[in-house]
Amino acid sequence: MARWCYRHRLVVLVLWVGALFGLGAAGTSVGTDYSNVFSLPDTDSKQAYDLMTKAFPRSSGDTDTVVWRSSGDVGPVTDTAVQSRIEPVLKEIAGMRGVGEVVGPYDAKNAAQISRDGRTAFAQITFTDQANEVPKDLVRKVVDTAQGAERDGLQVELGGQAITRIQEPPTGVSEVVGIAAAAVVLFLAFGSLFAMLLPIVVAITGVGSGMMATMLLSHVTNVPEVAPLLGSLIGLGVGIDYALFIVTRHRRGIQRGLEPEESAVRALNTSGRAVLFAGGTVCIALAGMLVMNLRFLDGVVIATSLTVVLSVLAAVTLLPALLGLLGPRVLSRKQRRKLAGAGPDPAEASGPAARWSAYVQERPRSIAAMALVVMAVLALPVLSLRLGATDQGNNQESTTTRQAYDLLAEGFGPGFNGPLQVVVPGGADTTELVRTIRATDDVAQAAAAPPAGGITVIQVVPKTSPQSVGTDRLIDRLRDDVIPEAGVEAHVGGVTAVFKDFASVTGDRLPYFVGAIIGLGFLLLLIAFRSLVVPLTAALMNLIAAAASFGVLVAVFQWGWGTEFLGIGKEGPITAFLPVIMLSLLFGLSMDYQVFLVSRMHEEWVHTGDNARAVRVGLAETSRVINCAALIMICVFSAFVLSGDMEGAMAGIGLAAAVALDAFILRTALVPAAMHLLGRSNWWLPGWLEGRLPHLAVEPAASPTGPNESTGPDESTGPDKNTGPDKNTGFDKNTEHLKAAEPETSGTGGATVIHGCLRTADGDPLAGASVTLVSRGGRQLDRVTSIADGSYIVSVPAPGAYILAVTARGLASRAHHVTVGGGPLVYDVELTDDGAGLVK
Repeated sequence: MARWCYRHRLVVLVLWVGALFGLGAAGTSVGTDYSNVFSLPDTDSKQAYDLMTKAFPRSSGDTDTVVWRSSGDVGPVTDTAVQSRIEPVLKEIAGMRGVGEVVGPYDAKNAAQISRDGRTAFAQITFTDQANEVPKDLVRKVVDTAQGAERDGLQVELGGQAITRIQEPPTGVSEVVGIAAAAVVLFLAFGSLFAMLLPIVVAITGVGSGMMATMLLSHVTNVPEVAPLLGSLIGLGVGIDYALFIVTRHRRGIQRGLEPEESAVRALNTSGRAVLFAGGTVCIALAGMLVMNLRFLDGVVIATSLTVVLSVLAAVTLLPALLGLLGPRVLSRKQRRKLAGAGPDPAEASGPAARWSAYVQERPRSIAAMALVVMAVLALPVLSLRLGATDQGNNQESTTTRQAYDLLAEGFGPGFNGPLQVVVPGGADTTELVRTIRATDDVAQAAAAPPAGGITVIQVVPKTSPQSVGTDRLIDRLRDDVIPEAGVEAHVGGVTAVFKDFASVTGDRLPYFVGAIIGLGFLLLLIAFRSLVVPLTAALMNLIAAAASFGVLVAVFQWGWGTEFLGIGKEGPITAFLPVIMLSLLFGLSMDYQVFLVSRMHEEWVHTGDNARAVRVGLAETSRVINCAALIMICVFSAFVLSGDMEGAMAGIGLAAAVALDAFILRTALVPAAMHLLGRSNWWLPGWLEGRLPHLAVEPAASPTGPNESTGPDESTGPDKNTGPDKNTGFDKNTEHLKAAEPETSGTGGATVIHGCLRTADGDPLAGASVTLVSRGGRQLDRVTSIADGSYIVSVPAPGAYILAVTARGLASRAHHVTVGGGPLVYDVELTDDGAGLVK
């Protein structure tokens, strides 16, 4: 498929552009129909809600509030001077098209809308539509008209869901900032404008199609308003990262001598497969949210999973087409000049990553201890984690919704912004119950509304704010003590009680959710790496990363550390559904990094059987791209602080912290240090389990020859075009049939190795040459690159006859027939510039 997309790049581009325009046109024509559905079966608040819905059908429109307060020399709100300014404004708002009703405090029956000190009052505005359907122009007109009544000593503010819409930053601000930051990181990493643009174009395509598809799905299933935000958040992150992995592998292939088409095919057949595996694990982790059995999360799973799937699809189809358009220009001009002048790069990793890897190998105990201490300190705040819900009291102080919230709290008490409803069915006498509730601690006031349909609702205003621990305790006291003692059937509802029950249900089901995604991740890694210790280590690391990232979340959003600096409003409890979403994304992304890191270690372990070398080489060759990918994720996630949505800001900060800790501390320090300490036990798997596990190759080996690969020297291309350290081995038509060497030792049969050294005719070590072991049937069994001293080692599955092929730049490809006994075989090869290979 990769080769087809590369060669038919224009067709692929037309198909993607057509899909984007088609989805965009359909989404624009039908609009959105997002709905927040909280399904909390078997909870007290749900029973109260059902009874109230039956007795008091809610208005179809959104209800918002206008609050005003007089101060200084201005008299109370009932003063003629104040009333003469407010009443005309309320009348003008009531006459606006799209406003259904305005209920003000100056009617005698609404006297409760004036505070006891006479300084604060409010009016309720009911629109004809729900908040997300009220035109922003109408909302802005209402706000401007109401605040036009202000003067010295008279403050007017507005609150409500519709009012919140005009405080949101322009759509896409956070995405644009995140993409811009990611572009800077990519340009510094690649040094090429075209290479920088590739991951961004792929990510935008995947996210754009995902968002428009989500718009359409909102008409056929319940999709919450926060789902598109979370979908774009995770889609941008994984879309850029997946394309980064593939582009990095492609560029490396070209720099090591491959033709652009073969390099792209090789990159998609290796890193592309890893991307498919990683995308699948992210979707599986997201689907773990279904274990919670909360309808609100179903739409989140749909939106995020759909965006991830389309991002993966763009990475494996659109990206090779774009690589075909660019050809060698995926490298910078400097890199192309270097390739033409100095030849391909060596395969051996070098630089800061290699030095760090060696340092970890030398001091695994101290590095592991330091990493654990850092993660433990960051995880300490999680002990005070409190789940709840955010409201307009958490908005920034400069917003009118936050000031309206504060004015109501000051004038009518902190609990006025989150009253409770005690619903009594059956027409029972509620006089004694009301009296008992009024006498309960932390109750500011309680009053029963006239019965309707045999149902009585008692409005209870707590003394504490909706997010206060005291309000939670009051709800428990009413349910456990006050109502049972009154001897009547009653249920405690209201928005505050709903969110409390939501947090309780989430907390109760969270262990099952965590167990499900950890168990599934363990199984996938067990199959992929044939080890019990590697998946156990990964599961433990994921739990450590989750604890530390939630510790950061609690410190910032619950304790308020840095909230003013970040401009994200007032501290409060962590949104109840956020742990589920964060853990899904965190486990999915952590699996990506774990697979990318350990797969390279596993490859080296299979080749050498040397755990220390496997861990060192794996970390040296993957840490740079992991850290680059993580830095991009951090930029994208952190930018969602600008989304204007508290839940989006929490998810962005939490995921940015999780990715930073996971990539820079766990995957590049603690995991390799632990694997050095564990030694060969990293790769232990009981024999009885080995035979029962299916085989899953994350990056399967390529075949020894393939389309457009040479099977012999091509006089038209010259020696350099058919060779190179990363080319698949081709066989020269003048292959020299050599007498099989004798095994170094005898054995009973089973897996063994061939090892030796590659030398030039002058006796110099030949580094960067490709050595491939092929079965007599033509199947590639192992493939390695010789290191600086010319040595190599390939893994042999069993004694028998094989073909050992050696390819080096500037030398014709040669293949040697060897027979391997029961033990290791020493096989040294000398290559001359005319391609004649001699066995020592």
